[in-house]
Amino acid sequence: MSGEANRLKQAAADAALELITDGMAVGLGSGSTAELLLAPLAARVRAGLRVVGVPTSERTATLARDLGIPLASLVEQPHLDITIDGADEILLPSLTLVKGRGGALLREKLVAASTDREVIIADEGKLVAALGTHLPLPVEVIPFGWQYVAGLLRALGCEPVLRPAAPGQLATAQPYITDGGNYVLDCRFSAIPDPLKLAQQIKLMTGVVEHGLFVGVAALAIVAGPTGVRRFERD
Repeated sequence: MSGEANRLKQAAADAALELITDGMAVGLGSGSTAELLLAPLAARVRAGLRVVGVPTSERTATLARDLGIPLASLVEQPHLDITIDGADEILLPSLTLVKGRGGALLREKLVAASTDREVIIADEGKLVAALGTHLPLPVEVIPFGWQYVAGLLRALGCEPVLRPAAPGQLATAQPYITDGGNYVLDCRFSAIPDPLKLAQQIKLMTGVVEHGLFVGVAALAIVAGPTGVRRFERD
């Protein structure tokens, strides 16, 4: 990550931190931008802020725990006041998102569904004119019969590719394994003109656990650019 990109992401994270108040239950997102929220949040906790965090991934849980942020599971804390997370692509003005490059899309969506307010933080490079034109759409599938699901996805006009294991996973020649024990198919579309329709089509496929289209989920996007931090409310 370049120094400038990191500075912009930190600016967005710092702006989102101001939305967290004493006594809140906070969903803690995954990915490089969302992780930048953790250190300043931990500093406020050490200064007396009372919060409980619900992490969207095992990696986020480890980082937050090491920093001293009190954590709970979604079972222990089923209602969240706010969730702060990142995104891979953001479409304005609807704030429709593509997420899941980090492999945490299932837990991210579950936490988002449990929160009063989903806030997305990003640098302005994540703003796109159309979803799917730059990055593939992640689809989490069960390992059994994933080839069948890939065929169904291919019929929708994409090229699904089984994500390889990430560095640090036990067998790098094997598929990537999500926190839920599933595979991820990265589906390259030329564009996604109707995100809601595509989301519904994919969700109905047997073998699909979750997909990375977040439609009608985000309430606010805090986006940092060279000229400053902008806020976009969902239209």
